[in-house]
Amino acid sequence: MPVLNATPAVIAKVSQFYKALSEPTRLRILTILSESEKNVSSIVAEIGLEQSAVSHQLKILRDANLVKTRREGKGIFYSLSDDHVVDILGQSFTHVKHSK
Repeated sequence: MPVLNATPAVIAKVSQFYKALSEPTRLRILTILSESEKNVSSIVAEIGLEQSAVSHQLKILRDANLVKTRREGKGIFYSLSDDHVVDILGQSFTHVKHSK
C-alpha cells in the first residue's frame, strides 16, 4: 500500500525533516525540550556548548518545524512544536533499542 500523499514535494519535505533529526546535538536538544520549554541559556547549561552553536541548532530545528518559540519580555522560550515530535522521537528511540 503506498504511503499517503507521497508526492515529490512531500517526499522532499520529509527528507528535510529527517535531515534535521540526523545530528546528535539536535536530538539532545529535542530530548531536553521534551521535558519542558526552555530558553537558550538553559539549553546551553544542559548541553555544555557555546550559545551560538545552540542557537544555530535551534534555528535548524525551528526551520524544520520541530520546535516553536514563545517570547516573554526580552526572552525567547523554545518548546517542541507539537505531540507528533514527541511521538516520532519515542518511536525512533524504541526502534533503535529493539534493533540488533
